Amino acid sequence: MPTPNVEAVKLDELNCWRIRHGQAELLVAQQGAHILSYQLAGQPPLIWLNDEAVFKTGKSIRAGVPVCWPWFGNLARNPQSVQDMRQSAEPATAHGLVRAIDWELGEIEAEGENLKVEFVLPQPEDGLPGWPHQVELKMNIRLDEQLHISLTSYNLGTESVSISQALHSYFAVSDVRNVYVEGLDGLSYIETLDDWKTCIQAGDLRFTGETDRIYLDTPEQLNIVDPTWERRIQLTSRGSRSAVIWNPWIERAKQFSDMADDGWQRMLCIETANVMDDVVTLAPGAKHTLGVSVVSKSL
Repeated sequence: MPTPNVEAVKLDELNCWRIRHGQAELLVAQQGAHILSYQLAGQPPLIWLNDEAVFKTGKSIRAGVPVCWPWFGNLARNPQSVQDMRQSAEPATAHGLVRAIDWELGEIEAEGENLKVEFVLPQPEDGLPGWPHQVELKMNIRLDEQLHISLTSYNLGTESVSISQALHSYFAVSDVRNVYVEGLDGLSYIETLDDWKTCIQAGDLRFTGETDRIYLDTPEQLNIVDPTWERRIQLTSRGSRSAVIWNPWIERAKQFSDMADDGWQRMLCIETANVMDDVVTLAPGAKHTLGVSVVSKSL
């Protein structure tokens, strides 16, 4: 039975843990319960650690797997039920409230060949700033032959709560211009770069420019096929019927101070999500788990 090795490390201002278990190495920041990187020995990384990422207190990190919660993207683009949960006159930050908050490290438990790591979001009595609802939020990471990520929301309050959310995963690729995504053929998607028009996907998705699409009624499994690295990254989702696929391409990447001008070539975001008509409404006492499992398979 492998013995996990857990090492506390500091990346600039942020406390992190480097966790090694079997062939897997995982790097997680306390801020945001943010998975920064994941790879198996002798293989290219699966989760992309941006070389230019900034690790500052209170600043969200452009890398790895940011947690978007209790809303995704621009709050004003969310269904009214999600917008109504916020009670503040201040402008709403993109992608919710929890990416820049320190989470509490819970149990690290080895179970046979599996390793489980738990993070819990501290719960102020009056809720998060401008969001006065009592929802317990836990992030569970499990390592076996795959990486399993689960985000569970549990409504402890007396009224229903509506949320949108995403595991905003940056996957490492050899060159995004040479990879494609399987599993989308025939799906409806919202083309956010063209006035949010609804379109239909024809065939596999290949990348020739900036991409920012919301796919609807997605299947449980999507695949990133990377012929150069001779692998297929298989993504199996849970508790999700929507996915966001994003790559900033050349001009947009140049606008980011925390990404190299050519960083867009080495990453592809497929975000396991609950967005648009896939938002989650939790009755009092109800809970919901959004999850994704990631594994690399040879072509």
